[in-house]
Amino acid sequence: MSLTERLNNDMKQAMKNQDKFKLSVIRMIRSSIKNIEIDQRKELSEEEVLDIINRELKQRKDSLQEFQKAGRDDLVEQLQKEIEVIHEYLPEQLTEEEVKAIVQQTIQEVGASSKAEMGKVMGALMPKVKGRADGKLVNQIVQQTLS
Repeated sequence: MSLTERLNNDMKQAMKNQDKFKLSVIRMIRSSIKNIEIDQRKELSEEEVLDIINRELKQRKDSLQEFQKAGRDDLVEQLQKEIEVIHEYLPEQLTEEEVKAIVQQTIQEVGASSKAEMGKVMGALMPKVKGRADGKLVNQIVQQTLS
């Protein structure tokens, strides 16, 4: 089942269960997908839908940090619940050890030896971990490994 079909089915189920919170999160995701489909005048691929879901997750994580700094516990709690719902639609995340192994392998493949070649490493690495690891974590591990 594709992500789009799964979102549609889960939205119907949330309506039946009268789960207003989950329904609103799914609708936000679906509207983001629909807006891009309308802009591009085509149906999005599974990978493009995954990119949109990741973007939604990143927006919420950024907002979460800002709300925590501002002491808005009411909004922090709501965003944490939204993040949990969004995680249901992402592939299983890689552990830090798995990311380190992939980074090591990619550095050897590319032949990088210094931080100056970080862009080359990141370019080869990101397609391998796309949607399965946080970009900040990957960036930090690459920096640590190359220094």
